[in-house]
Amino acid sequence: MSEKVLCLIIGGGPAGYTAGIYAARAGLFPVIYEGMQPGGQLTITSEVENFPGYPNGESGPVIVEDIKQQAVRVGAEIRQGEITEADFSVRPFRLVVDYEKEIFAETVIIATGATARWLGLESESQYRGFGVSTCATCDGAFFKNKTVAVIGGGDTALEEAHYLSKIATKVYLIHRRNQFRASKAMQDKIFNTPNIEVIFDAIPTEVLGEKQGFMRKLTGLQIQNKISEKITHLELDGIFVAIGVTPVTELFAGQIDLDAQGYIKTEGARPLTNIPGVFAAGDVQDPYYRQACTAAASGCKAAIEAERFLAETN
Repeated sequence: MSEKVLCLIIGGGPAGYTAGIYAARAGLFPVIYEGMQPGGQLTITSEVENFPGYPNGESGPVIVEDIKQQAVRVGAEIRQGEITEADFSVRPFRLVVDYEKEIFAETVIIATGATARWLGLESESQYRGFGVSTCATCDGAFFKNKTVAVIGGGDTALEEAHYLSKIATKVYLIHRRNQFRASKAMQDKIFNTPNIEVIFDAIPTEVLGEKQGFMRKLTGLQIQNKISEKITHLELDGIFVAIGVTPVTELFAGQIDLDAQGYIKTEGARPLTNIPGVFAAGDVQDPYYRQACTAAASGCKAAIEAERFLAETN
């Protein structure tokens, strides 16, 4: 069984749903396959106060559901399922859903996003959204005048710590090695910020907290020194894991040009890939901002480019 579509959108986060809104209004009858994590990373953010249109803030799942329902209302068709095969060698492009159904698409918008890297602790998963976060710019405001920890040693981790130092009373910066991988300029900022305390050679071993029914309250973090094996308990209100993200691009390797970190390369500020008719939007092509509003904006641009491409080639 096969199907032909004008515009296939891969991924169901802010970028994919917004692309669906614009593509539907342009008469492209877009089909969106949501993938393994419908809604994307926004679904694991408990409270969002920096997305336009929500003056009182709102939970991530509510915001992304609102964008989804707007896409449905204007005519986008949203389906459950994962794209498991993609062939961009000729147009229409051939894609396979769940290893079974073939779809031939005149244009494709890749909005598969990126997945945050976690520590892998069982206790960590229990407190995601209850004090454990991967985005300081998203959740930092909830920790004003509180004590937090940032885990990581690259530029992102140090940037998160520096950002949080302006909000929180105390910031611990925990790294498993004895030196940072970040730029010297960023390190200088960290070492010259009085309320940041750096802890090297430390491995997080357990997130500490209290449970009351479905509610969770994070209270601290247990770390172990790699050299002395000494265990320390830090009293904390929040933990920010900043050990990187992984763009979801494995399926497209070898066809779409990727950078060294696996992000899809696009043409400057435009969402064009190296394959005409294939566009990329959201975190899958954005290693810099990784915000819901920038993802939505890039989804808008991708749909506009798809409309123009079809007008010029058909």
